This record gives sequence, structure tokens and C-alpha cells, in this order.
Amino acid sequence: MSQTHHTPEPDGRTETERDAASETESDAKLHGTDLEIGYPGLEEPVVDCDTLVIPEGEVTALVGPNGSGKSTLLKALARHLDADTGDILLDGTQIAEFGSKEFARELGMLSQHGSTPGDLSVEELVHHGRYPHKGFLEGKTEEDEVAVDRAIDLAGIETLRSTEVGSLSGGQRQLVRIAMALAQETDTLLLDEPTTYLDLRHQLQVMEVIRTLNEERGVTVCIVLHDLTQAARFADYLVALRDGDIYDWGRPEDVVTEELLAEVFGVDAAVEYGAEPVITPKRALD
Repeated sequence: MSQTHHTPEPDGRTETERDAASETESDAKLHGTDLEIGYPGLEEPVVDCDTLVIPEGEVTALVGPNGSGKSTLLKALARHLDADTGDILLDGTQIAEFGSKEFARELGMLSQHGSTPGDLSVEELVHHGRYPHKGFLEGKTEEDEVAVDRAIDLAGIETLRSTEVGSLSGGQRQLVRIAMALAQETDTLLLDEPTTYLDLRHQLQVMEVIRTLNEERGVTVCIVLHDLTQAARFADYLVALRDGDIYDWGRPEDVVTEELLAEVFGVDAAVEYGAEPVITPKRALD
């Protein structure tokens, strides 16, 4: 893929946006068009992009420097933030048309700074992920128990089942929050920097759980990642954001280039591909 995608074409779209647009709506799990997304009090939108495609059944990572709009875009996809203009479709339906519980059965979101009540056991907290499937005052069902057992097993936290959440390490607590999202049993899962502040072991555990979930259950994953090497290693597709717009979109080997490091991240670096990508930073650019 040519790395001149950020150059505007005569119709005002970049080649990257043309490539993304070529993925038809029927091929996308999530599809955004003509998006402007901002916050009250700001004159300019934080995100302003023509086309966003999250392919069905794949892991897509949103990457970019701080302030590029990654988390803002994810919040809009999850209906945590309304887009000022444009359309976001889930399976071809406007996300605004879903009822709240119906939407929660279709799409799960793990926020970066979610709260985890410390006085609950791990199993009790994971059961909270079953709320979209519950009727008013409905108790736990056999289906709930199966879903929670499966989520705990997949997250690798069986030995913590009876432990109070407040006594867990940061890495263990993040795995519990992921298990709670898995218990929701959605076909689409959004995660906002789930490996931030975790040690390397727990980072790898989290990413392996996400990869297993995708490969074994076909769940579509869209994940914001701070670590570009980690994103290139675990994701099928990358969406590189710069100043709220899509700079490039595609397979990691096509997106992660020395030009991207320079123009998006402001870093002079060497990029080599073997079994996995190796990024060697040299210096910060002015």
C-alpha cells in the first residue's frame, strides 16, 4: 500500500479514505461516514473524518499520538458520546435506533477508567456483565452461570473467583473487568487502552485473551492501543489517526512505516518486519 494516502484527492478525500470506503457497508461491523465529534465548550471537533470501517470478525486497533482522537472516536462508536454530524452504523443499522439494552447485547465497551467496586467478589462483579440479558428483578439463570463461567475461564482468573476485587493488583483487576465485558456476550467489543499502566506480563495476558476471543468466537474487536508495536503484533487492521483524521488504514505491515512514525508520531525510527514488527526509535523530530 502506498504511503501517500494522506495526500488529498480532487474530490476532497484521501486515498486512505477511498480505500476504507471501498469496504462496503455489508463488509463492515461498524461503519462511520462524515463524522465530526467534539465536546461541549470546544469550538473545533476533536474527530473529523469522512470514512471509518471496522471489519467484521477482525481485530482493529486505533493508534496515534496523544490527542489524536482515538478515545473520542471509540466513545462515539459505543454511544457514550454523540457525534455532532455524520452516521455510525452497526450491522447496517444506525446506532441511535437501538434501545439501550438491545445495544448492550450487540456491543460491549471497556472504558479506560471504569470503576470496580472493591467489596464484591470477582464472580459477583463478572455477573454484572449479564445486565443486558436480564428482565426487571430477574434472578440469575443457568444461562448466566454458563456465560460467567466461560468468561472467567477465558480471562484466566478461575483462581480469583472468590477473591474480593479490592484486594487484587491492577493487572488482575483489569482481567476481571475484561471478564465482565466477556460475560456480556456481544458480537462486538470495544476497548480503550486496556493495557495502560499494566506490567508486561499482564499486558500480554490481556492481548492474548482478546486475540483468543476473536479467533475462537469470531468477536469483532476495536481497541485503542498506545503501544504501536503491540498494535501491529496483535491486530489484523490498524487505523492511524492524526489530529482527529485518518492518516492511514490497512494491514499493519502496510501502515506501520518509517514515514508514519515521522509524520504521525514525530519520531525518526527504523521499521523492520520479521516474525513480528520491530520499531527502533532513533530520535524525536522537531
